[in-house]
Amino acid sequence: MQDRLSIAVFVDYDNIEIGVKSTLRREFDVSLPLGALKERGDLVAKFAYANWGRQEGATRQMAENAVQMVQRIPSPRGDKNGADINLALDALEMAFTHAHVNAFAIVSGDSDFIPLVNKLKEYGKTVFVVGGKAFTSTILQQNCHEFVSYESLLEDGDRIVPQPMPDRRERMDRPDRQDRPDRQDRKDKKERGPRPAPLELSQAYPLVERALQVLERRAVQPQLGLLKSTMLQLDPAFSERAYGAGSFSDFVDKLKKADFINVSGSGGRYLIERKGSGGTSEKFVPRPEEALPQLRDVLETHRMELEEGATAEELEQWMQTEYPEFQLPKYGFQQFSEFLNYAQDKTVVRLEPDEERGLIVQLGAEFYPPALPAQAPEPLPEEEEDEPQPIVEGQPTIFEPNPPPPKPKKTPTRKRPSAGAGVRRPRKRKPE
Repeated sequence: MQDRLSIAVFVDYDNIEIGVKSTLRREFDVSLPLGALKERGDLVAKFAYANWGRQEGATRQMAENAVQMVQRIPSPRGDKNGADINLALDALEMAFTHAHVNAFAIVSGDSDFIPLVNKLKEYGKTVFVVGGKAFTSTILQQNCHEFVSYESLLEDGDRIVPQPMPDRRERMDRPDRQDRPDRQDRKDKKERGPRPAPLELSQAYPLVERALQVLERRAVQPQLGLLKSTMLQLDPAFSERAYGAGSFSDFVDKLKKADFINVSGSGGRYLIERKGSGGTSEKFVPRPEEALPQLRDVLETHRMELEEGATAEELEQWMQTEYPEFQLPKYGFQQFSEFLNYAQDKTVVRLEPDEERGLIVQLGAEFYPPALPAQAPEPLPEEEEDEPQPIVEGQPTIFEPNPPPPKPKKTPTRKRPSAGAGVRRPRKRKPE
């Protein structure tokens, strides 16, 4: 990677907006991903794709953040992939025609952009993906250079999207102060609940250990910046904020206090080393796939309810009722919707975002195995011919012991007529 990146940002607004609304119950704020990308390079181009005739409320924040809005004209058949195709074509055209653009950021959670990500990487471009961990495909998270989760961009669990202030006339016509923005904010904060609990450091240590081993094999001193870049190469979805750290240096301090690593140096020049074979690397850390058997049991129990679709909140309540000791952070998940997103990539469930009901869960393809191929009909058994019965001397039988061979049939021969044949001769009379 170069020291300073020139980043072109492409926002799939329809996808990211419904994803944030259905999983996080919030309105999408484009300034959050743009602010995170500014920390990684210069934003030289910003495009957002949507049917803006239906997104009147979003056009204002796009204009305030200097994002160029590209109109997606829906087809008569309601083709939802129109924005995806336009975005991919424009991104590839920029990769060919603008040599100074060496990084691309795709703000979306759609797995259909995996071919675009791979193609941009083939051309030597750095690719960022910004999306929610609860609705972005895990395959897309693992195939970019760095995945920036929308959840990590929220300052706290009570962040409120700013509402437009009423004008002077509206304030004069409303003498009561029940709907003041500050009171409405406090009401929304109470409804949205606390911030998800941070993950345990033991979940991150296997990745830290792998990165340190890679640097040891390269004979490179493991400093802070180099350690984080190596960890992102191994797992682009890593974020120190998921572990309750405000920065990567805070994350390393947490690891040091928990006696996971050895840290030496000062003044920002830290050297990080593993504890060795007797350290915490030998502790058992549950993997995400080990949480799927319990989910399968609950899905099978409530199979009838899930035929028509159930909300993620209902499924979470069923899990808590049948498995009270089930804890998401133990398996590396901060939210139940994030766990369901992982289960969808494993074909255990199928998710459909709904703006009103939230995330709708249905049984995945795993519960509907493909039908077996039709087998060819078995051939009818051949009729066995009767074998000749053995002839026992002295026993009656309808067959002769040694039947004579059949005589050849004589074919009648026709005599050739003589020379006078066919001539009628007079009969002689007897004498009287």
